[in-house]
Amino acid sequence: MASYRIDVSASAERQLKKLPRSDQIRVVRTIRTLIEDPTPPGSRKLTGYDDVWRVRIGVYRVLYSIDRGRLVILVLKVGHRKDVYR
Repeated sequence: MASYRIDVSASAERQLKKLPRSDQIRVVRTIRTLIEDPTPPGSRKLTGYDDVWRVRIGVYRVLYSIDRGRLVILVLKVGHRKDVYR
């Protein structure tokens, strides 16, 4: 299986930088695991979207899109579970 490339949107990068340092490390580790398996156990496809997925990291969520044709994962949002879906 080929590895995916990860692209992070500018807004997701800003959101990630606002998290506490220890949580940033956990979130980045999880995002890096998406390179090998873009739909790991526990990830869910969001209803109402064509190809947007979410993965949980404690109280934080990462929303991302998968382009299987170009093997690219685009991280759209990173944030606390109460705010990320808005």
